[in-house]
Amino acid sequence: MKHQILNMADVDVAKDLFEPLRDIAEVLSLPSSEAALRAHLPKSDGYIASLKIPVTRDLFSLAPGLRVIVSPSTGSDHLDLAAMKEMGIDYISLKGDEEFLRSITATAELTWALLLATVRKLPWSFAAAREGNWAREEFRGHQLSGKTLGIVGYGRLGRITAQYGQAFRMRVIATDNREIAPEAGVEMVKFDRLLRESDVISIHVHLDDSTRQLFNKQAFTSMKPSAVLLNTSRGAILDEEALLEALIAGRIAGAGLDVIDGEWRSDLKNHPLIAYSRTHENLVISPHTGGITYESQRAAMDQVIRKLRDYLMTRRHS
Repeated sequence: MKHQILNMADVDVAKDLFEPLRDIAEVLSLPSSEAALRAHLPKSDGYIASLKIPVTRDLFSLAPGLRVIVSPSTGSDHLDLAAMKEMGIDYISLKGDEEFLRSITATAELTWALLLATVRKLPWSFAAAREGNWAREEFRGHQLSGKTLGIVGYGRLGRITAQYGQAFRMRVIATDNREIAPEAGVEMVKFDRLLRESDVISIHVHLDDSTRQLFNKQAFTSMKPSAVLLNTSRGAILDEEALLEALIAGRIAGAGLDVIDGEWRSDLKNHPLIAYSRTHENLVISPHTGGITYESQRAAMDQVIRKLRDYLMTRRHS
């Protein structure tokens, strides 16, 4: 009897990658919605998760036969891992797949795109040019050469972003809660020093109890008023109310965000940061597209589907 796998991850670039599961599982792929999840999860023993829908304890309780959840990501804030552990639901993701992850650069590339968009005011200059307004001086920005880039979290993505900074002739400093040997030209420093010295700060840490609201009012007060903050990790690493206050008061110069806290809320247009960005030119927001490239999505789905096949084969023979 085949396993029943519900898939709500985006597979537009990877439909053929389910082929390795064909002999051991039936995969039902549906557009992500909570209503569909509630309807089909009770009939599934595996779920390939969408990042758009948080899966909580009450949803798990609807599916007594659920044995494994798969997420083609490293982050897990869309899943209640504590409840999964209590209920004996196994978890497959990309976290810890270091050799594989080193080949995925999409999020670091978007980090740099957000930085350039922010310091060179690209969204607003493009909007003006599109209307025939060639007022160059209205969109005067800043060059990066000679400035200090601070990397918070000197892991895979932090190292790639540091290399981009060096290519743009920036001084690079980094902080990490682990003892890490930096690459040539990167200086490891304490977090408080990084806040004081950086012209650009880029966040590359996972969200956990130690990093939740790591950037709070005190952190923003410690930053240079000319500094730009970049976050392509998770929204809850920032105290968003404090960030908004810092942007309004000019305690920092700008921010480029690919993530916000509460991405799954239905009234995103009214999210305070999104609302602010509509009328101010010091905040650029993209809709969590860091890992959304044809290459990265296909590779990520291929990796987790192969891991899922190994998991299901092991259960079949145990």
